[in-house]
Amino acid sequence: MNPSARVADASVDVRARNNVVVSGARDGRPIVFAHGYGCSQVMWRLVAPSFEVDHRVVLFDNVGAGESDRSAYAPGKYDSLHGYADDLLEILEALDLRDALVVGHSVSAMVAVLAANRDASRIGGLVLVGPSPRYVDTDGYTGGFSQEAIDGLLDRLDANHLGWSRDLAPAIMANADRPELGQELTASFCRLDPEIARHFARVTFLSDNRRDLAEVTIPTLVIQTRDDVIAPTVVGRFVHEAIPGSRFVEIPVAGHVPHLAGPEHVIAAIRAFEG
Repeated sequence: MNPSARVADASVDVRARNNVVVSGARDGRPIVFAHGYGCSQVMWRLVAPSFEVDHRVVLFDNVGAGESDRSAYAPGKYDSLHGYADDLLEILEALDLRDALVVGHSVSAMVAVLAANRDASRIGGLVLVGPSPRYVDTDGYTGGFSQEAIDGLLDRLDANHLGWSRDLAPAIMANADRPELGQELTASFCRLDPEIARHFARVTFLSDNRRDLAEVTIPTLVIQTRDDVIAPTVVGRFVHEAIPGSRFVEIPVAGHVPHLAGPEHVIAAIRAFEG
């Protein structure tokens, strides 16, 4: 697929494909929440309602996740994050949104970056929660994982999707004193179709979007947590330094999913960025 070309299929019901849910102030500034790997829009339930009073709130599921139309999952389309960026742009177009603030978690942070670089006419700002442009260490760059570690992670996923989910999700969530959080993320991972999970994991963990960061031209906030095993602080600061004029905030929340572990801090960071 040529990432520079995007041709929407007019016959596709984008809202049904991505289980798009709209709420809040119809005339308010649109705010779009995009979830990370192994999750669904449900993960935003402690954050999104706080914006309904003055925003048009948009939630959706990536194809293959949540209540999306899984029959729309085409490995060729989703062989790179550009396929997900196309979907995001189609959602914005289908809803005729302008000046949208796109909040992307984890892999969807890079999806939001790609969408904004492709067509910023409907996107007015980005909030990147736990972003990583590349997970694998390389010369002069620390992504948090060696190539051997990523290969092992993907091999374990291939061998035992459910076991992989039970082992990895609690570490991603952190907050061991609140085991219910890790249990929720584990359950979310386990609900993924194993074939889709394997494919999306490879696309996620083997992508390299470092060069795309410098092309971002719209206001951007990077939200970083502590003790994030997926996107450590050094990665968040790399993203901040690579995006011209971006803002960086480190919130007092542990783990990779702060919108569950400390939603009030995520809400406050977004509000301060808007203000």
